[in-house]
Amino acid sequence: MFRFPLRSALVMAALSGPALGQTAMPAQEPPPKLATELPAPPLSDDARPDEFLQAAARAVATGRKGEAQQSLEMAQTRLLDRSVPRGATGVPSEQPAVKLISQALQALAAGDRGTCLRLIEEARLAIRQN
Repeated sequence: MFRFPLRSALVMAALSGPALGQTAMPAQEPPPKLATELPAPPLSDDARPDEFLQAAARAVATGRKGEAQQSLEMAQTRLLDRSVPRGATGVPSEQPAVKLISQALQALAAGDRGTCLRLIEEARLAIRQN
């Protein structure tokens, strides 16, 4: 007696989806896990951009990628702290050091330590010239 409803349920389940002309949904992979917090460089929060760049260079040279990224981002943030006219807050900074740090971050992400170190040094020089 109980076989019939169970068998009907199995047949209905088998007929749903592909058997009825519907395409099967692909299994979704879980999103990659991202670091929620990068290791901070051994500097105070009020350190100068050049000091963060020095810390970034040391971290890159010793293979501490997370600390290098955090140091570069902190240097760039301090350089972006500027006064702009009303309505111009969305205009990107034209500072050479800001652009060089962006390029250094890209090199770091690509695993190109040599280029990253060169770009950090160029950013330090650009800061000194301003």
